[in-house]
Amino acid sequence: MRILSRLKNHLTAKPEVKLATYRSYGTASHLYLLGRAIDDDKLKMHEDQSFFRTLANTYKQFDSYEIADTEIALVLPNKVTLTTKTNAEGYFLFDKTISLNLKEFADDEGWVKLKTHFVNEVPNSIINNDNEFDAELLIPPVKASYGVISDIDDTILHTGVTSFLKWRVIKNSLFKHAYKRISLEGAPKFYRDLHDGKKGHEQNPIIYLSNSPWNLYEYLKLFLEVNDFPKGPILLRDFRTPFDKTLRPEKQHKQKEIINILKTYPHLNFILIGDSGEHDPAIYTEIAAQYPDRVLAIYLRSVKHKRQMRRVRSIVDNFKTVPVIMVETSKQAEEHAREIGFIN
Repeated sequence: MRILSRLKNHLTAKPEVKLATYRSYGTASHLYLLGRAIDDDKLKMHEDQSFFRTLANTYKQFDSYEIADTEIALVLPNKVTLTTKTNAEGYFLFDKTISLNLKEFADDEGWVKLKTHFVNEVPNSIINNDNEFDAELLIPPVKASYGVISDIDDTILHTGVTSFLKWRVIKNSLFKHAYKRISLEGAPKFYRDLHDGKKGHEQNPIIYLSNSPWNLYEYLKLFLEVNDFPKGPILLRDFRTPFDKTLRPEKQHKQKEIINILKTYPHLNFILIGDSGEHDPAIYTEIAAQYPDRVLAIYLRSVKHKRQMRRVRSIVDNFKTVPVIMVETSKQAEEHAREIGFIN
């Protein structure tokens, strides 16, 4: 009877909810901030966690309770409040031009801290953290010489996207916790060098881009922090199931995000970094052809897949608009970047 009583209390308990916000980017007068109203999964990610704790965390990240059609407020540093509503999957987006100069509130690295909260009570739920949730976005400092847009999967983190039926992706992403995921050799140092730039203190923005779903945001954020990569916005995508009836975006996620970044910072040129495993070569060269004066170079990490490499070679060998550098290691990319003058 005691067990049944506890089970009944668990099933009837009100869920605790929160606003999950994702590191993003902006300018002095425009902000672009995405988040999600969901249940508080209370993830416990630590270095010595067991395999079963890893499974529990994976389950919690994908078994989310979304709060649709609820009003969300974003509080700016001058206490002005913007509002928007969540969509059917709990996502909310602030994509606004404002009169406030956000640069005045940025720290030395260009990060602006903001606050979000639910405007109204959430029915049958408990709002955590006294209904106050942190958010932050990056405004690249004036001294930045260029920006970097980098893929994550098989570019700085081995996932196995070319494996048969992508079984390695499933194994690595779902059954290994972030502390056990090792970055590809030399990648953290190379990215720190790019962040520092030729002069050593340029604070060039590093923006991370992946086709991974937003459900893995905290996981990937922790991986970047543990492996000492430069802090930067992390742009993922909505998780689609085979039963999803919503219209697919006209442009691929990566292509859309890169073009949006280029338009946001017309004064800043970018280095694109990816791998040859899936669509990066085609997407990057298409963008470089469309914006030839904005892309400084493309670095592609080679993968061990003969048929895929033949396809990639057919794309990049005849592409002369911007330099496309195929590398086996981060050291090779670092040597080229030093020779060109991107880093010291």
